[in-house]
Amino acid sequence: MSLRSSLNRVSLLTDPMIAVLIIATALAVVTPATGEARGTAQTVSNAAIFVLFLINGMRIARGEIARGLANWRFFLPLFLWVFGAMPMIGLGLSHVAGFWLPPMVALGFLYLGTLPSTIQSATSYTTLAGGNAALSVVGAALINIAGVFITAPLFAALAGSEAADIGSETIVRIGLILILPFMIGQAVQGWTINWLKERKRDVAWIDRGVIGIAVYVAFSGAIEQGLASMFGPWGWAVLIGLVIVYLIFATGGAWIGAGALRIPRADRIAFLFAGAQKSIAIGAPLAAILFPAEIAGFVIAPLLLYHLLQLMIAAPFATILSRGDPGV
Repeated sequence: MSLRSSLNRVSLLTDPMIAVLIIATALAVVTPATGEARGTAQTVSNAAIFVLFLINGMRIARGEIARGLANWRFFLPLFLWVFGAMPMIGLGLSHVAGFWLPPMVALGFLYLGTLPSTIQSATSYTTLAGGNAALSVVGAALINIAGVFITAPLFAALAGSEAADIGSETIVRIGLILILPFMIGQAVQGWTINWLKERKRDVAWIDRGVIGIAVYVAFSGAIEQGLASMFGPWGWAVLIGLVIVYLIFATGGAWIGAGALRIPRADRIAFLFAGAQKSIAIGAPLAAILFPAEIAGFVIAPLLLYHLLQLMIAAPFATILSRGDPGV
C-alpha cells in the first residue's frame, strides 16, 4: 500500500470519528436531552463509559506497559511534556480566553491541557511519517493509563476549588466508572486480548459510540444553558484562534523539545504525535463524570475543535516528515 493511499485512510475527511462528533453535536442542537430525558441519557452514558474503560483495560497489554517504563529516556520527557508543559500552556490560554469567552469555555483550555494523548491517530501518523510506531503505541498507551489517575486531580489543582470541586462523590464516580473497569480489564486480558484483536474494527465502533454519547449528553446541557446565544462571530473567531495557537505550541514544543534532548529521529516523530495530540476518548467521558451536564458541554468545546484541527494538520505534517528531510 502506498503512503498516499495510507494517508487517505486516516485523513480528516475519511475519519469516522469526525462524523460521529458532528452527528452527536447536531443532535444535541436539534433534539437535546433535557429534563427527565437528560437523567436517562446520563445513566446510559455512564454505563457506556464503564464498558469503554473495561475494553481499554483488556487491550493494553501489561507487557507493553513494562517495556514502556523500561525506556524511561523516552517516557519520562513525554510524561513531563503531556502532564507538565501542556497543562501550563492550557492554564495560560485559559486566562487569555477569559477576557472574551464564557468562563467555563475558557476553563476548557486548561482541561484540554491536562488530558492524555490519543493512541490510535498518534500511532497511525507516526507510522505514516516513518517514525517508531511500536514506541508510539507504548508511549501513548502509558500516557492514557496515567491520565485515568492524573487528569482529574491535576485539573482540580490548577483550576482551583471554585472551578473544579472534586469531592468524595466525584472521586467515587471516577473510581467506579473509570478505574474499576480498567483494572478488571487488566485482570482478565489474558483471556480477552486476542479476542479483541480479532474484532478490532468492531471494537473501534464501540469507542466511537461511547464518545458520541458523552458528547451528545454534554452538549445537550450546554445548549439548554444557551451556548449558541453566547457566541457571536467574534467569540467563535477567538475560540478557533486560541485553539490554533495551542496546537502550534503543542506541535512545535514537542518537536523542538525532543530534538533538544537528542532523541533519535524515528523516536522523535513518535514523541511528536504522542505528545501533541489529545484524547477525546478520555476527555469527553471524563467531562461527563466531572461536570454537571449543563457545564460539561462548555468545557469540552476547545477539546472538540482541537481534535478536529489536530487531524487537519497531522496528515500533511506526516507527509513532510516521511520525506526524511534533515532540515525538518
